[in-house]
Amino acid sequence: MINLTYLKQIFFLNKIEFFYSLKNYLQKYLRSIKLEILYGFSLHDLLKLYIVGIFRGAISTRASSISFSFFMAFFPFLLFVLNLIPFFPIENFDSLFLDFLQSLLPRDSAVFFHEIFLDINENKRSGLLSTTFIFSMVLIGNGINSIFDCFSGSYHVEFTRSFFKQYMYAILVGFILVFIMLVATSVSILFDLLIQEAKYYISDLLYFLKYIFLVGFSLIVFSCLYFFGSIQGKNLKFISPGSVMTTVLLLISTYFFGLYIENFASYNELYGSIGALIIMMIYIWINSISLILGFELNVVMYKLKNN
Repeated sequence: MINLTYLKQIFFLNKIEFFYSLKNYLQKYLRSIKLEILYGFSLHDLLKLYIVGIFRGAISTRASSISFSFFMAFFPFLLFVLNLIPFFPIENFDSLFLDFLQSLLPRDSAVFFHEIFLDINENKRSGLLSTTFIFSMVLIGNGINSIFDCFSGSYHVEFTRSFFKQYMYAILVGFILVFIMLVATSVSILFDLLIQEAKYYISDLLYFLKYIFLVGFSLIVFSCLYFFGSIQGKNLKFISPGSVMTTVLLLISTYFFGLYIENFASYNELYGSIGALIIMMIYIWINSISLILGFELNVVMYKLKNN
């Protein structure tokens, strides 16, 4: 008669030996990969430090803090930009900007802003413009300062700036990002105008170039945050491995999050119009995690560079 208990023990032991052997093989293989960008260290050293930083760095909590601050800063800034639209003497500028806005936001969230957009477009409020600008810059500074605080909370970060110095950097980066955002909006709208006037085979090329431009715009934004966000940031190149990684994660998360919302989620059916806000907050939280993951990679690269 077959002893089932004995067979189970053998199977279990063989399973342990298999995974142990696989682990040793992977470690040996990763230790053998040494790239110039790793400053003489192996890929195993990079992954070991990176994984430790992720699990000990309270990433979810830090991402929640970033997403809340960004959410608070986004709407005043959006209101400021929308108030500028009636002062642009460009035909159909408002509809082109709305298309640009919808390309940046999840579809259901973009629909949520439609009535606000129409109200601001039909009524020029110069007083609201100046008030909103000051209010939005304060909140943007607070939001970026919160991002810098979350960077300082990394497991591998040992040196941080004083509160005042960090807040000054946050205000500076806020102005830089506002300028980049306005330039990106103008260039994107210019692409849309050219696409409308171009022939079909040229319009495809222009559409592709517009997509590349938006990817480059995202890369520059992340690079600014990483470069000015910590003391260690300036010791790496402006276009860092972390900013490239975060840009790639942004593209992946945007694509799959759009598929999820379109095919599986039913927030609007459950919560009505507030579902658009929930969708947007989830989207911001996911990309906040990507932002922290990219920063953790940069910190590990800095640590390897300085042994």
